[in-house]
Amino acid sequence: MQGRPPRVLIYSHDTFGLGHLRRCRVIAQALVAHRPDTTVLIIAGSPVVGSFSFPPQVDFIRVPGVTKLGADSYAPSNPGLTIEDLTEIRSEIIKKSAEIFAPDIFLVDKEPLGMRGEVEASLHHLKAAGTRLVLGLRDIMDEPSRLAEEWRRKEAFDALEHLYDEIWVYGLPEICDPLEGIGVSDKVRRKAVFTGYLQRADDPSGALPEGMPAEGEEKPFILVTTGGGGDGAMLVDWVLRAYESDPSIGVGAKIVMGPFMDSSNQSDFQRRVARLPDVDAITFAASIEPLFERSLGVVAMGGYNTFCEILSFDKPAIIVPRRQPRLEQEIRARQAEKLGLTRMLSPDLSDDASLMAAGIRALKTQPRPRSAAVPDILGGLSAICNLADAAFATSGKASTPSVVPHHFEPVRRPVSGSGHG
Repeated sequence: MQGRPPRVLIYSHDTFGLGHLRRCRVIAQALVAHRPDTTVLIIAGSPVVGSFSFPPQVDFIRVPGVTKLGADSYAPSNPGLTIEDLTEIRSEIIKKSAEIFAPDIFLVDKEPLGMRGEVEASLHHLKAAGTRLVLGLRDIMDEPSRLAEEWRRKEAFDALEHLYDEIWVYGLPEICDPLEGIGVSDKVRRKAVFTGYLQRADDPSGALPEGMPAEGEEKPFILVTTGGGGDGAMLVDWVLRAYESDPSIGVGAKIVMGPFMDSSNQSDFQRRVARLPDVDAITFAASIEPLFERSLGVVAMGGYNTFCEILSFDKPAIIVPRRQPRLEQEIRARQAEKLGLTRMLSPDLSDDASLMAAGIRALKTQPRPRSAAVPDILGGLSAICNLADAAFATSGKASTPSVVPHHFEPVRRPVSGSGHG
């Protein structure tokens, strides 16, 4: 195995929405673009993983799915299984895949021990085999006291202390430090690397979703996106009421409702959209990047991936964050507004259709995110490629590249006072 091309195993538990899978996909794409001899295997629980395109060097294994009932409560998607049986099946698939694939890097997204501890056995096996173990965290996890209680209950702190070699934070401390205020040791803090946010680019095909007009044929529009859509009905309803009550908004809208939105809500929204001349709606866009690129602005929930897309395409944006099951989106939205990156509208104000109409109208003149001039904000993928090269060099399994391109250097400093909101 000495000197073979590098291998990266990525775990994405995917218990709700699209965020975890889409984050892992863009990292995998960047790694193989940086080093085309790299092989990446993604283990995912998302039911729509097969709807996404992947480079030839990237493949995936889909483990049986779950339905999220609350912040940390799950049920099997298949009603014939208990959650205990499902967890055991998923854990065995993950461990066997890890044993056979023998990765140089095992990148775990968000959950230190996986859903219900399902990756713990794999972590111990790979640690003994010399694999570099990396926990990948989005910029904001939750309000610190809630995250600390959750990680104590899940026994995650011990894994951070003794199993993981590095913690990659996909953000900047100027916006948030997810490890602040939760009681991690100095040893764990030294493992943390702030990479910057993950820049998105247009899909290689450049194709708009089916049913959308081609570039040059469309009228100016704002993009409305809810991510996975499982909790996006309030946002879509608010936007539709704005257009229903104010025909003079002056710009059209394209709404991506999300594949996990309740079907009855989707049907109701489509009926309302049919009565609005300048509004279109689709359920799902596997490649949403062309819509971001061609839009005048964005109205969205405050998920991590959407925030990265807003920054990447430099679009003026209104964020309407959810508050359940976590405060993550609201914390991000408030801090982004404070830095002048985006504007926030509180969901508490959703009864006021005129407020949304005024916000949409103002997107034409709202400053773009780049005007805030936050240094290195989109350096995440370059930093991750640098970090991966270093891990390949120390794993003893993979060959190292003869030339390593220059990239943005990740931030390894512990930060105090950056706050969560």
